[in-house]
Amino acid sequence: MAIKDDAAMDEASLGMLEASLRKTMSSASGPKLDAALTELGWADMLTEAPELAIPLYFRLLGETGSHASILVDVVLHATGNAIGDTVELPLPYAGNAWVVWDRISPESLDPTLGGLPLRREEEGYPIRVAEARVAVGWWLVGSARAMLALARQHALDRVQFGKPIAGFQAVRHRLAETLVAIEGAEATLSLPSADNPDLSSLLAKAAAGKAALTAAKNCQQVLGGIGFTEEHGLQHHVKRTLVLDGLLGSSRELTRRAGAGLRARGSVPRLAQL
Repeated sequence: MAIKDDAAMDEASLGMLEASLRKTMSSASGPKLDAALTELGWADMLTEAPELAIPLYFRLLGETGSHASILVDVVLHATGNAIGDTVELPLPYAGNAWVVWDRISPESLDPTLGGLPLRREEEGYPIRVAEARVAVGWWLVGSARAMLALARQHALDRVQFGKPIAGFQAVRHRLAETLVAIEGAEATLSLPSADNPDLSSLLAKAAAGKAALTAAKNCQQVLGGIGFTEEHGLQHHVKRTLVLDGLLGSSRELTRRAGAGLRARGSVPRLAQL
């Protein structure tokens, strides 16, 4: 779907695209989803309206629990390379590690990396990751919203002492804390980043990672024993969240890096006009 005229989409068109993407992502993942997104005009939208494409596509990846190699395209586009190229780019990972998103042999999965076609590498080299951090941040937000939806529905359905547990204060507090964390992360991801993209994207990725980890913790508590089972959908999102938080720097590492940079600078730049 190409973006016409002033590179903007009206609300109705965007809603139709989101519905189409959600349906597609709910029924396909991996290489099949890559092909489907290509047909839906992913490359055109990333090129012409990245400010719309990145939040929409990556949030839906998180909400549906699917995965696609479009993160590689975000890095390629940001560095002036051709979208869709199969070049292997090293991506920083938590603990000073490196991983590569394998577009050629995606079936060779590392079971410890959340079902994503990531391959561990011994070393890498610096690349531009600001835009990719924002993309992964939206992916984390989508995963967090998926976990919140599962926990909320369970709280409404599960009855104890003659009423749904959604009426219990402890449950309501956990769900509310999760929602506040998600909304805060979304607000951070939506901040303009033209003046300081590296710092803005670093803080946004950190906020999104923290929000998703908060969602995983609180939603696990709300779901109780059933949330620990492999059969329940929560575990898929928890595992994916742990991997995405580590990809391009964990929330803990990025927060410390931002703090160290601000101490060295001696001042805090204005990131938002309030």
